[in-house]
Amino acid sequence: MTSYSTVRFAAVGLDHAHIHGQIAGLIKAGAEFVALATDDPSAAIAADVRQRYPDVEVVADPDELVTRDGIDLIVTAAVPDRRAAIAVAALRSGKDVVADKPGCTTFDQLEQIEKAVAETGRFWSVTFSERFEVPCVLKAGELVRAGRIGTVVQTLGLGPHRIGDRAHLGGGAGRPDWFYDKFRYGGILVDIASHQIDQFLWFTGARTAEVVASTVGNFANPDDPGLQDFGDLLLRSDNAQGYIRVDWYTPAGLGTWGDGRLMILGTEGYIELRKYIDIAGRDGGDHLFLVNQEGTQYIDCSDVELTYFPDLIRDVQERTTTAAPQEHTFETMRLALTAQQQAVLRGAAK
Repeated sequence: MTSYSTVRFAAVGLDHAHIHGQIAGLIKAGAEFVALATDDPSAAIAADVRQRYPDVEVVADPDELVTRDGIDLIVTAAVPDRRAAIAVAALRSGKDVVADKPGCTTFDQLEQIEKAVAETGRFWSVTFSERFEVPCVLKAGELVRAGRIGTVVQTLGLGPHRIGDRAHLGGGAGRPDWFYDKFRYGGILVDIASHQIDQFLWFTGARTAEVVASTVGNFANPDDPGLQDFGDLLLRSDNAQGYIRVDWYTPAGLGTWGDGRLMILGTEGYIELRKYIDIAGRDGGDHLFLVNQEGTQYIDCSDVELTYFPDLIRDVQERTTTAAPQEHTFETMRLALTAQQQAVLRGAAK
């Protein structure tokens, strides 16, 4: 049996709370967290990371850490428009990269990443946490591949969010300025809908797709026109269709940051996922409902084992891309960028 050395990783860019799941997932999978650096050490998320991992080395210069020897993997949840530059520098320094979504915010950035991957042989993975870190989504994939609902012909993905969610703010006083600058976060379809695009491709088995139509709007925050608080798009591949809606309208009365849902329609049945809450129903998250020719079944998926981070560790060690095929990640971001570029503007959005 082949023996591998422990994968050593550093966190570069600590601006979004998704970094917590990335770090914890890698450590649980057996990786060693050796150092961290960020552009804004005063950010609430950065302070939170330092508090959680007081023994991890703090490096003042992110660029120095990216190029340092002895590190196998760079993980980043920097401000979205910074993630590509961090990734390219890390790739060209001989490191694999795991980026929070969106992995990039422009076509030029995506092209630079693709070129760096091709020339270095390293991989670039984007943590689409609404699939990789949600047990019921993994269970749904297992059921789909087992043929429980026949051939998938459509997905309907809903990604509502709450602007004032405390967990995503890391205890900070409010959303940072970059949250209201679409050139920094990439626009709502790049920032949020990349999750649902990833799921469409994965559940339907499509290698590529076309953006049939897309819209972005600002209907509730006219004083912040840089914030796109609504977006939707329609996808079509050779074998399936997909509809996606994302927004920032989650009301304060809901018991979590968003009622994320996914419906997967097959020729012999359908699956509905209530990822984070079953409103006025069962406690907790990870609820799966399966309806097919045999009947209706509820499955509690809270104990399903997540595989993304263990797969990432093996990918670093074995030079594979099993956690997420590289071309799939490229295509997900290409579609998100295309939908954002082509989107019709509504309301106060700009």
